[in-house]
Amino acid sequence: MPMAAAVLPLPMSLPMPLPKKPLPAGRPREWYIAHNRRLKTMRLVIALLDSGVYDPAQAGNGRIRATADLIGVHPPSDVTCRMVRALLGYGR
Repeated sequence: MPMAAAVLPLPMSLPMPLPKKPLPAGRPREWYIAHNRRLKTMRLVIALLDSGVYDPAQAGNGRIRATADLIGVHPPSDVTCRMVRALLGYGR
């Protein structure tokens, strides 16, 4: 009976970004704005979850904007901050 190799967890460092693909052409400008806002929201939610923020009440605008600065994205608008809190609340 062969021995199974021990699987060691890989050390986590900064996430490797996926290669960027061009967005589809011909959409209205509002579509691109909403798409990029959703991407920023996802990045912020992932960073907040990694830092231990699981409750929308813990994620004030100041904390979300500080996290954005930490991960290197532009400071989010109030609308994006509301989207971050809403997405954090979906898992509850």
